[in-house]
Amino acid sequence: MKIMLPIAVICMLPSTVQNSFSVDLEFVRKNFKQATSNKKTCQMLIEKLEKNTTSNVHLAYLGALQAIWAKHAFSPATKLKTFNKGKQNLEKAVKNEPNNVEIRFLRLTIQQNAPFFLNYDQNIATDKAFILKNKNAISSVTLQQLINKIL
Repeated sequence: MKIMLPIAVICMLPSTVQNSFSVDLEFVRKNFKQATSNKKTCQMLIEKLEKNTTSNVHLAYLGALQAIWAKHAFSPATKLKTFNKGKQNLEKAVKNEPNNVEIRFLRLTIQQNAPFFLNYDQNIATDKAFILKNKNAISSVTLQQLINKIL
């Protein structure tokens, strides 16, 4: 049985206790879009997911947010390093769970928005087709809304 506490309560707990809780995916989903333009939100989500990546979906969000963090980073070397780390985590999540709509959606969003010179756009068509075919199986309203905005 999972115990879900409001994020404000979790932030007040000692870090050893915080690490025993799973990161609430609905919280991450609701803040994902904001992370693209808000450096603090992106950093906070990355920190939470780095401490507690309990599933392939968590790993995919971590990877997507790391790729987004490249937008917020200052130096070109840091941008490339963090983007590649995020790409690696995303691809690992896809490899571990290739039929997960949410994971494929996260890869699609990153590939659609990655600069062309990073050459990370090979799966756009297949991910889009997979998501369109399987999006009705999604139970999260927040995720459905995100997908509908992207597609």
